[in-house]
Amino acid sequence: MKDTWPLLDKIPFPAIARGPLTTLQVNVGYRCNQSCVHCHVNAGPGRTEEMDGATVDIVLAYLERRRVGTLDITGGAPELNPHFRRLVASARDMGVKVMDRHNLTIQEQPGQHDLAEFLAQNQVEVVASMPCYLQDNVEKQRGKGVYDGSIRGLQRLNTLGYGREATGLTLNLVYNPLGPSLPPPQAALEADYKRILGERFGIVFNNLFTLANMPIQRFGAILLSQGQFDGYLDTLQHAHRDDNLDGVMCRNLMSVDWRGYVYDCDFNQMLDLPLERGGAERVHLSELIDDDITGNPIRVAGHCFGCTAGQGSSCGGALKEAAE
Repeated sequence: MKDTWPLLDKIPFPAIARGPLTTLQVNVGYRCNQSCVHCHVNAGPGRTEEMDGATVDIVLAYLERRRVGTLDITGGAPELNPHFRRLVASARDMGVKVMDRHNLTIQEQPGQHDLAEFLAQNQVEVVASMPCYLQDNVEKQRGKGVYDGSIRGLQRLNTLGYGREATGLTLNLVYNPLGPSLPPPQAALEADYKRILGERFGIVFNNLFTLANMPIQRFGAILLSQGQFDGYLDTLQHAHRDDNLDGVMCRNLMSVDWRGYVYDCDFNQMLDLPLERGGAERVHLSELIDDDITGNPIRVAGHCFGCTAGQGSSCGGALKEAAE
């Protein structure tokens, strides 16, 4: 683990193991047009890490050989990678479901004028960051002007049929708390989002995912600077629920970084905690094309309580309804 986060190693987390792999989550680069305060990737315009074409080819070979059902593409802003559209189209040609972790304002960046149409044509599921339905809260996390750009992006997606049940074009939104607190109950917050965004802007979407902020990278550094790091870890640990362990994303997801190295999840990727396999220091995706990793132990540390606290968090939102 990177030296910046030594405390995470000192907090015990229950041992868990991998189940069958259903989702390959691929981080195609850390470059982004935004620099959000809660970003666990520490992404931003100045990052240069980017998956190359040869590594994209390995990802596609793995999908074809292992018959993984879902490709979850993330970043940074994944659409900034020059191989993004080839990766999407090739995976869809295999019949793989593709998810795009999308920040909405990327649609207005140079060269992205037809991005929404491309996503719709390939029936890509859009998972869009929208940390609040109120302008002030969004811009505190994501920067001035992001709210208006996000609204325009949602309306553009709606025009193409996203968020409307009959079209099959899925649009899900993602909420993160503004500070070191657990997310509110997902169902009630989703109802508020749908009501307010619908009334004010005519926006529709399918589901809202509520995620806890991870105490790593940019958000972790902010906690440390404000003297809130230990308190937030304590909050997560004391809100842990054992019944969330069966649903955590690392059971059925594997994370791939821009170089092709593999991790149990995207958070472990950011902490440089590679997937454990045969005593190797780190494992490349190309080495796993013929391997079944079911039953492999999952690397855990204190940050993992961010996925099991309260209603739980995963790439698909809350694991369970919040306790009364």
